[in-house]
Amino acid sequence: MELEALRSIYEGDECFKEISPVSFQFRIGDLEDTKAFILDITWPESYPDTAPQISLDAFFNNRISAETKQLILSKLEEQVEINLGTAMMYTLFEWAKENQETLMENHKPVVTAVTLTTSSEVITPTSTAKKKEKKEQLTKAQKRRIINRTDNKGELPRGWNWVDVIKQLSKTGGKDDD
Repeated sequence: MELEALRSIYEGDECFKEISPVSFQFRIGDLEDTKAFILDITWPESYPDTAPQISLDAFFNNRISAETKQLILSKLEEQVEINLGTAMMYTLFEWAKENQETLMENHKPVVTAVTLTTSSEVITPTSTAKKKEKKEQLTKAQKRRIINRTDNKGELPRGWNWVDVIKQLSKTGGKDDD
């Protein structure tokens, strides 16, 4: 009966997710909130006479310190002891929502070494590294031509890339005087 009640209460609520008929996830707080967390709750066979299994091992909770997780679990276990023998899921979820600020007051986000990058960021450094490693290989003949074109200072002579003016005018037709 509690399962049907939970389904009807949290129908369409993005914070509630039924994993199986005896396992649930409930997000406390908004997705963008740094103090949000997900409760994983599993009912044992003798529920509600025995306490449900409560876990904060979801990937979403990786940014929460171990001390804060332990505090949340201990406070929730106190609520479980108070409500033992009755249907308590709704009570636990609502209690956690109401007390989110006090549960997370000592929360300091855990910074991990894992950083998210886009695929373009990953590809760019490797491709530039390959470009730096690979130098243009010239044949001996190409090297001789470069040396013959330059003067003794290694500079190209003045006008080496100028266009033959008469040849260019014959192709374009020049300026018409009408």
